[in-house]
Amino acid sequence: MNSYERLMTYAERREHLLIGLMSGTSLDGIDAALVAIATNEAGEIADVSLKHFCYLPYSDELRERILSLCAVETATLDQLVLANAGLSEWYAAAVARVLAEAGVRAEQVDAVCSHGQTVWHAPHEAAFPGPDGELRVRSTLQIGELSVLAERCGIPVVGNFRPRDLAAGGEGAPLVPYVDYMLFKSPHKGRILQNIGGIGNATVVPKGRAIDDVYAFDTGPGNMIMDALVKQETNGAERFDEGGKRAAAGRVSEELLQLYLQDPYYRRKPPKSTGREVYGLSFTEQFRADGEQRQLSFADILATATMLTARTIVQAYEHFIFPTAAIDEVIASGGGAHNETLLAMIRQQLPDGVKLTTAEAFGIPDDAKEALAFTVLGHETLMGRPSNVPAVTGASKPVVLGNVCW
Repeated sequence: MNSYERLMTYAERREHLLIGLMSGTSLDGIDAALVAIATNEAGEIADVSLKHFCYLPYSDELRERILSLCAVETATLDQLVLANAGLSEWYAAAVARVLAEAGVRAEQVDAVCSHGQTVWHAPHEAAFPGPDGELRVRSTLQIGELSVLAERCGIPVVGNFRPRDLAAGGEGAPLVPYVDYMLFKSPHKGRILQNIGGIGNATVVPKGRAIDDVYAFDTGPGNMIMDALVKQETNGAERFDEGGKRAAAGRVSEELLQLYLQDPYYRRKPPKSTGREVYGLSFTEQFRADGEQRQLSFADILATATMLTARTIVQAYEHFIFPTAAIDEVIASGGGAHNETLLAMIRQQLPDGVKLTTAEAFGIPDDAKEALAFTVLGHETLMGRPSNVPAVTGASKPVVLGNVCW
């Protein structure tokens, strides 16, 4: 069966094999997950199983190129166009690696589901000239050309997931809550799924409730500021604070922390989302400068940045979750789930009775969760089903996400 025949009969079959690709705002590399999805007689998802997972790190040169595209001061049109095509070669290499390691042939895979690399996310309406007067437009850009990826892999590709939700009046993020509900719903426990990538985002799954009761939002910076500080301090020799050891050697400056907790984003009610365009390099440079002005050591500045992530996560719960939902446990995932200092800071601030654990405890590697999630979103697209959650994104209605490239 060729790829055309596989895709044409997709909805009729009960067993599906997909590859999910995720490269997030941390700009560290590509997560690739080979996932089997089984459906029941009604075509509904009955089982999601991670078959293999691998990681392809970005080179220093690629990371710097992408980072330059995430700031208006350094982005250029020619480099944006070049990166849109070139990055797909990296995605194709990640697909080849996961296939080789899993011992699976390309023709056995139904589709590659690619999130793409976000370089700019602007979910708030901005003025744009229209045919009949001024328009109010929401926008986002994830690069990684689908046509290049499909050509290199010989596998159909589903991608460009976020714009349809934006077109329907949503924030285009977060999208993973649809999958969080599917994988972690419980009749007995209320849960928060806390992803800590470059940005932190929380999904609330109340116990025994329907998907319409799920809500989610970006809590603020995740690893982004911490990673940038370590990279600056080590001249690129280190890209992140492994295990949180550097931060553990410092002391939190409550004065610096309180200054940065004044950011109005933290008080905005959900739905809301943010990204590198807010908490990127210029933010980090100002944070470090304010710390040095207070004669803080690097370890103290990093400890305070780590606490900023922890405090904004827990404050988001206190403001927008705990008053309305009974929560029994927080399940962390993403790169931040490996930072023991960060997890300890979050754990210390959670109320008694709320347990903090990681996705690993549920059989899903902490780094694989979002790549797996995009296979589910891609599957729903191929089934012709909506997979945004309007209560989460603020969209006016459920919509089918993404584009399919044969």
